[in-house]
Amino acid sequence: MRKIFFACTIIVMGLSGCKKGDLNLFSIEDDKTLGQQTVSQILADPQQYPILSQSQYPQQYAYLEAMKNEILNSGKVRYKNEFEWKLYIINDPNTQNAFCTPGGYIFVYTGLMKYLDNASSLAGVMGHEMGHTDRRHSTTQMTKQYGLQTLLDIVLGNNQNALTQVAASLVNLQFSRDDEKDADAQSVTYLCPTAYRADGAADFFIKIENSGGSQVPAFLSTHPNPDKRVTNIQTKKSELGCSNVPGNTKEITDYLQFRSSLP
Repeated sequence: MRKIFFACTIIVMGLSGCKKGDLNLFSIEDDKTLGQQTVSQILADPQQYPILSQSQYPQQYAYLEAMKNEILNSGKVRYKNEFEWKLYIINDPNTQNAFCTPGGYIFVYTGLMKYLDNASSLAGVMGHEMGHTDRRHSTTQMTKQYGLQTLLDIVLGNNQNALTQVAASLVNLQFSRDDEKDADAQSVTYLCPTAYRADGAADFFIKIENSGGSQVPAFLSTHPNPDKRVTNIQTKKSELGCSNVPGNTKEITDYLQFRSSLP
């Protein structure tokens, strides 16, 4: 039977050995299983999640793959080799969203990519979403949401549908503000050694501010203070001493060509 390894030593009499908020009862293998089940559910619902075919849009996928691989090769992604890190493009020009499931399944909406103006901005958002997965925020939130009894039922095989139900809730999972701040910091850490600007995610919040905050994308709604997030991201870049500079003309031109090639 598949086992769930506890992030902290659990004794039935209490959880005093764990810090508040960081308890995660899922193992790395559980993260991968949850991710696979979530992907299966998404692919089974093409009306809500119209996935672009990789065979029909090879250049678009190749562009994102190169970006993803540069992040993974930064040497800063803890579970680079353990997780799948597979990309999917959701064809929805009206949705400015992205998410990454446990196990490293990355979904990016065409609406988000069309909203952004340069590669560093997209890399910043991708790094943010990968950060949630690499820091295992989803399964930590699942531990809080479902509690010890439900997860023990999964371990003991007393609830055959529990794991599927948990996976179904991952798509619309809301992260805490601490998780969002942590994912922002991870994005900077990942991008710092790359050719992308380490504070690329800040571009996104600056654009939101310039629009008067009227077009806040869904995946940022848990933290409606773009100005503070810009400051935090830029402070993190300074702390790490990142030397990358604003993108050159070719980077911007290549991104605009990529963006215009999306359906």
